[in-house]
Amino acid sequence: MRQKDVAALAQVSTSTICRLEHGHIDSLSLGTVRGIAAVLDIRVDLVGRWRGGELDRLMSARHSALHESVARLFEPLRTWVVQPEATFSVYGERGAIDLLCWHEDRRALLVVELKTEVVDVNELLGTLDRKRRLAAAAAKERGWTPASISVWLILAASRTNRRRILVHRTMLANAFPDDASRVKRWLASPSGRLAAMSTWRVPADHASGRSLDAPRRIRRPQASVRTPSID
Repeated sequence: MRQKDVAALAQVSTSTICRLEHGHIDSLSLGTVRGIAAVLDIRVDLVGRWRGGELDRLMSARHSALHESVARLFEPLRTWVVQPEATFSVYGERGAIDLLCWHEDRRALLVVELKTEVVDVNELLGTLDRKRRLAAAAAKERGWTPASISVWLILAASRTNRRRILVHRTMLANAFPDDASRVKRWLASPSGRLAAMSTWRVPADHASGRSLDAPRRIRRPQASVRTPSID
């Protein structure tokens, strides 16, 4: 593509494209850079740094705390085997499942995805669907042959996450029709497939407390769509 072609599609000037090509981005807004990148099917990622340390480390600490809190839910459930950070590699597709849970008697496999922040809902759903699809291969490596594969998305409770859930409530409700009460019953006796989303309050001291947040329905005028738990 010529510079003027990209400029026309991105609705910017040719000189703007020229500046970006030469790396002079200080004078360009983030929106402009992303707009040009989108025309070229390029994804722009940002790395936040805070007081000299990468934000990733802070996020990882919160993710670990969420992981620990959720893992404790399974401690009294002796019928479940829980494999943390279960890696897989299938035909070049690689990744890790936060918690891969196996119920031997029912041959039920559960993929648990933990998220501290909801950024891109479409990407989140795509990633979780890929993990669900490849979970059987990860299970096979551990000698498990599942009769059913279920998914459970757990989001750290926060105002930002609640707001984003509200914005995408219909999409998320369709993807995850099961609520918190269904999760509790299913974990006790896994029958059929589960597709659930819950928010999770991470204990402040990261050392005690675990609970499935009670579901709250969001009523839409002249609609009868089940919505996910957001409390």
